[in-house]
Amino acid sequence: MNVVILAAGKGKRMYSDLPKVLHPLAGKALLAHVIDTSRQLGAARICVVYGHGGEQVRETLDAPDLSWARQEPQLGTGHAVLQAMPALAGTTASTLVLYGDVPLTRAATLQRLIDAAGGDALGLLTAHLDNPHGYGRIVRVDGQVVRIVEEKDADDAERAIHEINTGILVAPTAALARWLPTLGNRNAQGEYYLTDIVALAVAEGMPVVTAHPDASWETEGVNSKVQLAQLERVFQRNLAEQLLEQGVTLADPSRIDVRGELVCGRDVSIDVNCVFEGRVVLGDGVRIKANCVLEDAVVGAGSIVGPFARLRPGTELGREVHIGNFVEVKNSSIADRSKANHLAYVGDATIGSRVNVGAGTITCNYDGANKFRTVIEDDVFIGSDTQLVAPVTVGRGATLGAGTTLTRDAPPDQLTVSRARQMSIPGWKRPVKKKKD
Repeated sequence: MNVVILAAGKGKRMYSDLPKVLHPLAGKALLAHVIDTSRQLGAARICVVYGHGGEQVRETLDAPDLSWARQEPQLGTGHAVLQAMPALAGTTASTLVLYGDVPLTRAATLQRLIDAAGGDALGLLTAHLDNPHGYGRIVRVDGQVVRIVEEKDADDAERAIHEINTGILVAPTAALARWLPTLGNRNAQGEYYLTDIVALAVAEGMPVVTAHPDASWETEGVNSKVQLAQLERVFQRNLAEQLLEQGVTLADPSRIDVRGELVCGRDVSIDVNCVFEGRVVLGDGVRIKANCVLEDAVVGAGSIVGPFARLRPGTELGREVHIGNFVEVKNSSIADRSKANHLAYVGDATIGSRVNVGAGTITCNYDGANKFRTVIEDDVFIGSDTQLVAPVTVGRGATLGAGTTLTRDAPPDQLTVSRARQMSIPGWKRPVKKKKD
């Protein structure tokens, strides 16, 4: 099977310099969702038809399994698919037509359409809407599809039809090669409509079959920021329901955002307003408290994160680790039963087991040009307001006094303190503001 993805639209109503199909939904470009679905179907060839912002689209999402066809100027959907035909030359498989701004169509729905069409019929994905305004209508005679009429070209009787065309279809590639060059543009838009191939199929005696999505949101497109926000909520709601069915406890399923892949063990609980980006793995019994952001992180079993904590890429927490409020961890491993409970930054560090990182502690890992690593061995106690200037190692069982600035290795099992001598000055008076003349 081949897939052609139409992604040439400008997206005027997005009011953005970013091409419409690159706007993110759940942390991934709209077009990327459609490409991934095509891959799930096992497509032999995937051709993306691009136009507005084309080079940016291509540079952002180019991959070895994609081919690209430029549509310039944009003369309608039929003209767009015609641009992809050279990339499909020599294939006898059917071609599925998808849209780069329709991101949530499920692979199972598309497979149902493909199966219904077989290899010798034209298959249309249609839906029944209470309010079909704006959509092309499916015109049937004696139950058989005979044509599709666009809203602007429909008469009153046709506008009363509630079965609509989603635009998604599958057809024999050889038939598309015959039909597309013959399309006309005598319509209200002056465009070459892909939907006109239905009448051509009927004229040839080719069967026209239909399949339907399980939910209307599967075929909803994005033409504005309003629609983008609506589909974001649909995506997150569906994902939250999947997590609940897997046994994850969500304090409020409407207040979680997953922008990537979230893998959860047993008895995981997630409080409100948490964001998960990239690939995040939570072990058994993990608790994520409110208002946390986790990106490309691994959290070991029994650990507690938050509230108001941030785990950045490369973070790996062992078992029963505590990361508290306003603590940020980046590119660091923290071993079992260690804790950083308050106001700390841990970057480019390797921390052992049973380590206490005091409030206000930071690893000074960046000199303005290069990153350096901090190593903190097992059973270390780091006092509050400590700065560890990397590269530096704190030996096993060491204690760093509060306020220490560590620039050299701290030996194991000893107290290391770095402070200015405390003084009290008798007779000193605080400056007083001078009165103006």
